[in-house]
Amino acid sequence: MLVLAGTPIGRVDDASPRLRTLLAEADVVAAEDTRRLRRLASDLGVEITGRVVSYFEGNERERTPELVEALVAGSTVLLVTDAGMPSVSDPGYRLVAAALEADVDVTTAPGPSAVLAALAVSGLPVDRFSFEGFAPRKPGERATVFGALATEPRTMVFFESPHRTGATLAALADALGADRRAAVCRELTKTYEEVVRGTLADLAEWAETQEQGVRGEITLVIAGHVVQQADLDDDALRALVAEAEATGLSRKDAVAHVVQHTGLRKKRVYDAAHA
Repeated sequence: MLVLAGTPIGRVDDASPRLRTLLAEADVVAAEDTRRLRRLASDLGVEITGRVVSYFEGNERERTPELVEALVAGSTVLLVTDAGMPSVSDPGYRLVAAALEADVDVTTAPGPSAVLAALAVSGLPVDRFSFEGFAPRKPGERATVFGALATEPRTMVFFESPHRTGATLAALADALGADRRAAVCRELTKTYEEVVRGTLADLAEWAETQEQGVRGEITLVIAGHVVQQADLDDDALRALVAEAEATGLSRKDAVAHVVQHTGLRKKRVYDAAHA
C-alpha cells in the first residue's frame, strides 16, 4: 500500500499519532528531504526502521519505478514531503498515478495543509475555492495567468516565495483590481505567524514597506470576482448556474450558489435558469 501522509507545516506537535506509527512501521519511507525527515522523526521521538529514500522533483521520474516495484512486492511505502500534504505543489502525483496503474492500493494519512489553514483564517469566502499553486516567475507569464483569473468567482489560493511576494501582489492588483480583498498568510502555525488582510493595493504597499523584506513561508488568499447585479441579464444568470452545475452541484444547489454570490432574489435566478 502507498500512504501519502501530511507532515507539520510549523508546529511539530501538529503531527498526528498515525504519522508517528507510519514512520515507525513503514517498510519504505520516501521523503522530499531525508535530513528534514530524520529531524522530524527525532523531534517526534520515533525510530524509523524501514528503508529511507529521497523522492523530490529532481529524481521522482527515476525513483518512481523503484518504489512501484517495492509496492507490487508487498511493501508499505510512506510518502512525505517537507511540510503539508504530498502532491499539493510537492512530489506525489507521479507516484500515485504509477501505483494506481500497477493496481496498488493508495490511501492517505491526512494532516496539516497550508492551503486549508490559510483559507480558514483569511476571512474570505471559503464555500468554493481554487488552488493555483505558485505563480509564474516571469512577469509576462504571470500577467497572462492573472488576467485569465480576473473573473474567477471562487476564492483563490497561491503559494509564493517571500522575495517575490511584493511583485506578485502588485501584479495581482493590476490584473484583478486594486480594491480586491486578499490576505497574506505568513509562517502559519509557526512562532512568528502573521496574517495581513486588506485590499491588494494595501498588501502590495505592506510588502514594499517591510524593512527586511517579506520573510517566511507565504500563502496568498485572494477573493473571487463578484459580478455586478447590473450586468446580470437572463443569459448571464443561466451561464452562472450552468458553470456551478458543471462543478457537480445539483440545479437547486447551483441556483443557491448564484444567489449567494450575486445577492439576487432566489426567484429571479430560478426563473432565469429555467426560462
